[in-house]
Amino acid sequence: MTQQDRHRIATGLAERLSYAEIARRLDRPTSTISREIGRNGGPGGYRPERAHRATERRARRGTPAPPSAVGPPDGKAGEVGDGAIEMAVGMGLPKMMARVLIGLWLSEDGRLTATELTRGLKVSPASVSMAVGYLIRQGLIRRERDPQRRRDIYVVDDDAWYHSILTGSRQTLEAAQAAKAGAEALGLDTPVGRRLARGGAFLERISLDTLESAERWRDLLS
Repeated sequence: MTQQDRHRIATGLAERLSYAEIARRLDRPTSTISREIGRNGGPGGYRPERAHRATERRARRGTPAPPSAVGPPDGKAGEVGDGAIEMAVGMGLPKMMARVLIGLWLSEDGRLTATELTRGLKVSPASVSMAVGYLIRQGLIRRERDPQRRRDIYVVDDDAWYHSILTGSRQTLEAAQAAKAGAEALGLDTPVGRRLARGGAFLERISLDTLESAERWRDLLS
């Protein structure tokens, strides 16, 4: 985040804008704005210059997070993590992808490097690379570049739910369009054509309703 971004945040706070509105104006996730303000004095004490200097100091002395950054290994949080992984696998997410996703969700900031994921989950870099690639394609996490240390940071935040819903619904809509095209090609007067037409119409309506609902309720993530 640049110093100009931080001045725009301060202006938004002075205008009593919501975090969601400030995030939209900066084209950033709401959780990023909330974290930035919370780390640097809160809405009543946020000062852009001071926030920028503090971030630079943290970057200069920054060291890799300890293994526990990928979620506590025991206690109630560990039980939550194990249960969440089982649930994600039960919903069809491959085990490695589920471990990486839940590891990010349980990390303090929702931000981890590949090295931190590899060390914390005790898996190979290749496994992490495959998992994050899959999760990014599904809209469940996103990648940020750290230009100072030339590394990628994988991020999960509140907007991940929204983008995941969009990705899944758009994929369903593509399937609906393919089914409808197949129905037309085979002919609506054939049993297969009628079956494809009905399935396509159903999938199309469901996906469009889901996309509309995601937009309507997105503010719940703010």
